[in-house]
Amino acid sequence: MSNHTFRYQYTHETAPIKVDLPCDKNAGHGDHWAILTDNISHDVPNWLQQMLETATLPQGLSAQNSSSNNKLLLGSNDPCHIKQILSIKDGKPEAFINAFPAINSPYGVSCQIERVIRCDTTGDAILCLKTADGSLIYAFDQLYAVNRHHYRTPKKYFVNFGAWAYQITPSRQDESILVEDEQAIRHHRAFHDIVADHQGKIPDNIDELIRNWQPKDAKADEPLQPVEINLGHMCAYLYGETFGQEDEAWCQGQVLGKSSTTFFGKSITLFDVVILREPDADPFVVRIATPSCATTDSIQVHDYIQANIWLQAAIYGENQNPSPANT
Repeated sequence: MSNHTFRYQYTHETAPIKVDLPCDKNAGHGDHWAILTDNISHDVPNWLQQMLETATLPQGLSAQNSSSNNKLLLGSNDPCHIKQILSIKDGKPEAFINAFPAINSPYGVSCQIERVIRCDTTGDAILCLKTADGSLIYAFDQLYAVNRHHYRTPKKYFVNFGAWAYQITPSRQDESILVEDEQAIRHHRAFHDIVADHQGKIPDNIDELIRNWQPKDAKADEPLQPVEINLGHMCAYLYGETFGQEDEAWCQGQVLGKSSTTFFGKSITLFDVVILREPDADPFVVRIATPSCATTDSIQVHDYIQANIWLQAAIYGENQNPSPANT
């Protein structure tokens, strides 16, 4: 009779670290509403009233249940909409707590929650998220009122990312660096050629292809010419440095898609932008919304842009991959 050895790998999941954000440190949403209107005191109350006509109950990692939650989250299926938080008593809405403009985005990456910076009074929270390649992303949690009791770490979640842009402009094309190191030149040239040969996509075996790459326009034993890299053609993401405002970010990236929508009658342009793109990691794509203007009209797909954004995250149960059995 043969012997079999069974090995089980068990990962203990706990609630992520929560850091309190005092009310006097919470910046609130005044600047976010100002992206959309110069008359907040008039427009926002009207919008809050109008949204009730088509409001939905967003489901995060579970359906909303008033018997186990003292907060009710209202939302909408529109690309740009308002989310509103109400307090609940005896299963019925009791008082207004908070509201903010939100983005529904189809784009996301797999992350684990490192910690949560939260203000329980207002229902505001910022998630510190770590991607598979170790990048840290800070984003406002649209669904904290629904999800706050469900988060676990080091569990991985698929996180959808959207953003409102305070301003968005074409990236600067007059800044560049000259690369003269031969190994760096070879890697840059190889990566560029391989991605071009694969219709702009990064193949899974990119490292092997780079090792075996030979230049098409020169003999193998000839030195490669220096490469000038345009800094305006780079993807970059910098989160905010102020406590409680880490979700206020600067980014630069390439426009992969462009569309339009409306927000209570206002014309909004949606840019799908890749703001982090590394060889061994999933690209970080964000749907960025901003009021339409002459500048947004001039920006086209494949252009590089830079923007100051308010980054948002949403974690839904319906698009999480089922956890594989621990074996």
